[in-house]
Parts: sequence; C-alpha cells; structure tokens
Amino acid sequence: MTVTAEGFDMPLSGTPSRLLCDDGTEIALDVDRWADAAAGCDDWLLRHCAGPTVDLGCGPGRLLVALAARGIAALGVDGSAVSRVLCRRRSVAMVQADLFGPLPGEGSWSHVLLADGNLGIGGDPAALLTRAARLLARSGTVLVEADPRPEHAWRGTARVLCGGGAGEPIPWAAQGAVPLAVTAGRAGLRVTDVHLGARVFLELTGP
Repeated sequence: MTVTAEGFDMPLSGTPSRLLCDDGTEIALDVDRWADAAAGCDDWLLRHCAGPTVDLGCGPGRLLVALAARGIAALGVDGSAVSRVLCRRRSVAMVQADLFGPLPGEGSWSHVLLADGNLGIGGDPAALLTRAARLLARSGTVLVEADPRPEHAWRGTARVLCGGGAGEPIPWAAQGAVPLAVTAGRAGLRVTDVHLGARVFLELTGP
C-alpha cells in the first residue's frame, strides 16, 4: 500500500480546513491544535510513552517536541513536505516517507503513535494497525486515537476542503472504540488501557 500526503499540505500549514467524506459527513480539521504545543488530552498519550516512540503522521511535530522534553527518543514519519519543514524548524527528528514503506527501527520501537485521526491513513485500519504492530518491539504498544462515537465505523474516500477548493479523493477511514478493539485483535493487538473524553484513546499492546 502506498499513501500520499500532499492533500494535507494546506491544513498542515495552518489553513482552516475540513475533511469531506464520501458519505456526506464533514469533519473539521483541528489545524490550530496541530500547530500548537502539546496540551490537554495529549498528556495521556505522552504519559504512556516510556521508551523510543515513532509518531506516524506526525504533522508539524508537537508530540515529538513534548516527548523530547521528557527525555524520550522519538521519530516522526509523515509523507508531507510541509511537515518536514515544520519539524525541522522545531528541531525534532522526522523522516518524510510512506509509513507503509521501509522505516528506521523496524521491530524495535517501544511505542507507535496514531493521533489526530491518523487511524484513517490509507483507508484500512486493519492494515494500518498490522503495519504499526510490525514496528513494535516485543510487548510494545500502539497508542491510537479513536473516533469519539463509540460504535462508529466507516471506510471510503475523503477530500480536504480549504477555502473554496477541494483536494482529490483519498482513501480514509474512522472507527470508534468498539469496532477499533475488534480491528486491533485482527492485527494481533489487545486493548490494555482506554481514555474516554472529548478525545478517545486506546492503548493496544502487542504479543
């Protein structure tokens, strides 16, 4: 599977944007949170990282900055050239790459982050979690943000809307905590912790 990220360059640059799904629903992209320092519910993710961490779809790198401040070795992965520039400005380690392609440290990471809706990347959560699991060392964890609607499950295509323009359709997906737990099991992962609130996170532990 190959994933392209050019459609997110404008939101990553801070342009107010929405994601238009092919079922007609629209999701506001929280571009201000992406560009800001880690805060609020992000702390749950950060507290669950105790060793080397790879952030898939890292965007401008706010979680990487916060992990570095805690003394945690971290690497961001994003397909966007805008993300690469912004991460360099923040002096955090990042590679511009397809997360389904070869990555540094395969099979050695303590934690994999999939925050800010990044479970949708590629439009196939099962494939993405399987890929994340392969990046982990034994008993490592995947920390994933779920859709806040517990039973929600959708796969299809979406377009990024910025101002009066719309990007090309890209494969995308969303899952709430209930279907996500099932998908995780298919990827060889089990749910070991959950955060419920305005944002919902699951900790998934590998074998």
